[in-house]
Amino acid sequence: MRSPLLDTPGAVAAETPDADVAGHYGDPFAEQRALLAGEAMVDRSNREVVRISGPDRLSWLNSLSSQKLDNLKPGEATQTLFLDAQGRVEHHLTLVDDGEAVWGHVEPGTGADLVTFLDKMRFMLRVEVADVTADYAVVSVVEAGRLTPPEGTIVVGDDLLLPRDLLAGRLGGLRLAGLWAYEALRIEEHRPRLGFETDHKAIPHEVGWIGTALHLSKGCYKGQETVARVHNLGHPPRRLVFLHLDGSADVLPGHGTPVLNAGEEVGFVGSSARHHELGPIALALVKRTVPVDVPLEAGGVAASQEVIVPPDAGRNVQIDPALRRRIR
Repeated sequence: MRSPLLDTPGAVAAETPDADVAGHYGDPFAEQRALLAGEAMVDRSNREVVRISGPDRLSWLNSLSSQKLDNLKPGEATQTLFLDAQGRVEHHLTLVDDGEAVWGHVEPGTGADLVTFLDKMRFMLRVEVADVTADYAVVSVVEAGRLTPPEGTIVVGDDLLLPRDLLAGRLGGLRLAGLWAYEALRIEEHRPRLGFETDHKAIPHEVGWIGTALHLSKGCYKGQETVARVHNLGHPPRRLVFLHLDGSADVLPGHGTPVLNAGEEVGFVGSSARHHELGPIALALVKRTVPVDVPLEAGGVAASQEVIVPPDAGRNVQIDPALRRRIR
């Protein structure tokens, strides 16, 4: 659904799958700084919004997904994953419960599949699932608690589910920041994005979703056997890394660009961006066995790596929180 904010003077559309929102409004670095200062909002209205109501909603979602949700408190934002039987990630949902319903948002183009899956799993339980993307738009800010959002807005951490007819207005007088600004900060903060830092065979351990989107001590759910096996007995085959890219390069390596070590392909670039302080940066998924101190290359651009998921992840080895940037 094309955002009306793309009609703002200076707006330049982002790349697919985000072409329905603005990549920037003329000054990506200034937009990054304004976003960090809490003075800007990012239009992410191409994301899809689902609403799950009914008295059994939390226990039901708890049985289907990776996060412990049966005792989720109203207003407490969290994330959860839906895995296939082999433990591979199929959906990533950012959500909140408002006391009457669970509200969540997912990647563009994935909402219909998630709703279809959930509808098939209702059986006789008292739950209702709806795609409400036509009525609500996702916008993101820094420290949403400082704002007084319009009536009818659902607050999901630093994301706001805004009634879509209010999207064309300026939220609380904030300036507009494009998706380029948001993505640069997301990459800096080591936050993976489904379909970018993941592929069809990605498992949660590889990208650091243990803890943030997956609870290791909850009851059974589809894919749990793989999660438990990696956690207790082995290591994931790949690991997420943060790349500092050579600043002299004119072009950023795009999604899917092979990552090389001494000429050998060892992974792929997930996302890349130009950060207002760090310069060109990226997230990549590489083989676990790649040494943490070797130079890498992506699309002809030299890169040094910073550990996010350590090579010894799994076997009860947890990701050191100090290795993570600020995660929202």
